[in-house]
Amino acid sequence: MWADALPNLLIGLREGLEAGLIVSILLAAVHRTAPSGSRVSTAPVWLGVAAAVVLALSFGAVLTFYRSVLSTAAQEGLGGLLSVVAVVLVTGMVFWMRRTARGMAGELRTKVADALRVSAAALALTAFLAVGREGLETALFLWTTAQVSGQTVAPLVGAALGIASAVVLCVLLYRSAVRLNLGVFFSRTAVLLIVIAAGVLAYGLGDLQDAGLLPGHTWVAFDLSHRINPGSWWVTLITGVTELSVTMTWLQVVAYLVYLVTVLTLFLRAAATPTQQPENEQPAGERVTEEPPAGARPAPRSRRRVAALTAAALVAPPVAAALLIVFAPGASAEAGAAQIQVTDKACAPGWSAASTGTREFTVANSSGHTVEVNLIQASSQGIVAEIETLGPATQQTLSATLAPGGYFFSCLADGLPATTSTTVQAAGPGPATPVAPAVKPVSVADLQPSADAYDGYVQPKLADLLAQVDTLRGDLARNQIPAAQRDWLAAQLTWEQVGAAYDSFSDLGDAIDGLPQALPAGVDDPGFTGLHRLEYGLWHGQPAAALIPVADQLTSDVTTLRAKLPTLTLDPTDLPLRAHEILEDALRDHLNGLTDQGSGAAYPETYADVQGTQVVLDELGPLINARAPALLPAVRSQLAELSTALQATQANGQWQAASATPLAATQRVNADIGAVLENLSLIPDLLEVPAH
Repeated sequence: MWADALPNLLIGLREGLEAGLIVSILLAAVHRTAPSGSRVSTAPVWLGVAAAVVLALSFGAVLTFYRSVLSTAAQEGLGGLLSVVAVVLVTGMVFWMRRTARGMAGELRTKVADALRVSAAALALTAFLAVGREGLETALFLWTTAQVSGQTVAPLVGAALGIASAVVLCVLLYRSAVRLNLGVFFSRTAVLLIVIAAGVLAYGLGDLQDAGLLPGHTWVAFDLSHRINPGSWWVTLITGVTELSVTMTWLQVVAYLVYLVTVLTLFLRAAATPTQQPENEQPAGERVTEEPPAGARPAPRSRRRVAALTAAALVAPPVAAALLIVFAPGASAEAGAAQIQVTDKACAPGWSAASTGTREFTVANSSGHTVEVNLIQASSQGIVAEIETLGPATQQTLSATLAPGGYFFSCLADGLPATTSTTVQAAGPGPATPVAPAVKPVSVADLQPSADAYDGYVQPKLADLLAQVDTLRGDLARNQIPAAQRDWLAAQLTWEQVGAAYDSFSDLGDAIDGLPQALPAGVDDPGFTGLHRLEYGLWHGQPAAALIPVADQLTSDVTTLRAKLPTLTLDPTDLPLRAHEILEDALRDHLNGLTDQGSGAAYPETYADVQGTQVVLDELGPLINARAPALLPAVRSQLAELSTALQATQANGQWQAASATPLAATQRVNADIGAVLENLSLIPDLLEVPAH
């Protein structure tokens, strides 16, 4: 764990020292450029520094919290992109510091002198810009290395120790208490930083591959996870320092080596090239950049030492990887795992024995295709364990708890017929702990009766909707706006109750219940029709006569939908998704006000969505109960609690807008819908139809 602190300690020390040197030079320049006999306040410098620190911390917080609200693929894409950006910035910073460190003092003194002639605010801005660049770079690279390590505590502790050490060192340098050859320090630490950046680059490209933004996700160069224990201390130490992983694709390996060889070679050449020392005099308090005399070439021993260090940095990681492959001491971590082979013609051909209890299988894919591997219980035909995606020439560990009975492997390869192994009897006593029931795969034929039953539920609901729209039109014809508002809500709730079929209605669904947000002219667009168009007019003071044509068009659209319904059948595989998505959409759209066109009907609409969800669960109930008997009762109990919470938002029997609802009632609704969505999210996976 604490090996992950080492790269961040180095980054914190180096970047903190760079920023500290800038602050030291700024303070010394303020004192030097002050008029003779006068004293200039350094408060603007510290104000600018404080603002730069706040900016860096805010940048890190935005990266952390914004990433947490993204989908998994989006998180991987963002993390990979920022990793690559961090490597580019750090690489540029390494060469920039090598090239400009000697003239930095003179440049900053000039800027301070100019700022003092303008105002204290200009001096604060100078300090802010000078330190802010270092702060943003540091925040991005520290955040990136924390993502690579997969944890937060150790990287933050390492960074804090590095920055604290840099602060102490800068204070001592400023007071001339210590002397340090900063040229040597930055050169040596730059080599280590380049090695770390190479690992971050490889990790970032892997994230971009996982997100689907780069190809080659299944082109694995090596996978040591079956030979070593990734959690062992020595593996943690190596991965923590180099940011390498035990599994890498060819793109990651090639990028790592190309970056390491190219950047280290260029840096070595730059380090060996003599540079001219500027003739800027260093005042007291700025003796923080001791360098060799102007024009001096590095001593032969120094050059040999730098060359040896660079060669070691180039050679060590590949050699370490080779040693891991050949001599991996953790290879015994999975010594008891059974070896399972998948070929283009057979599935686990050599598997012939098994015993009860928790067992591990090392599944190797030599078929040349991406495969899905399932371990199936023969008696129930249910899946005990699975590997959804196993790339060609790779292997993964599959863990399963076996009760007494027969089991076989099923292999589903892209472009090849499905194959199965022989059935092997697991012998021995039953496991000490209860075994989760095997999940029997669902077929389209299994889901079809549920879809047919739901289609039968929709037809009478559309008849009710047509009658309610007719009543609403009568209200408009009599110019009875309050009655029209009540009857609009009844029609809207009926539509919400058939929400599981919405994707099957095509353009008619948008015509009946579309929103104006995506239309060119918004609420004034001619394409804005249906229930929400009536809602907008009724709650925004539009005359009844202007809404009668909208109601007539709605009547026509609902009538057409009823006629076409037999040909607009619900895809059976969509029904398990709707069990979760109806209330997920209610949380995203209704309770957040996205669909509200003036009625404030978020709570009654969500209540209707609860009723629609209950209907879907009724149709899927037999399939769910056969696979997870405890799930449906838990969900029904949570739906009842959510319904009670929604009804509690009423006042005197009337639904209230969210803005008029007490905070406690709103919080209860949000808590209850979040709780039930967690359990509902299990249903799509439970009733997933296999891809092959």
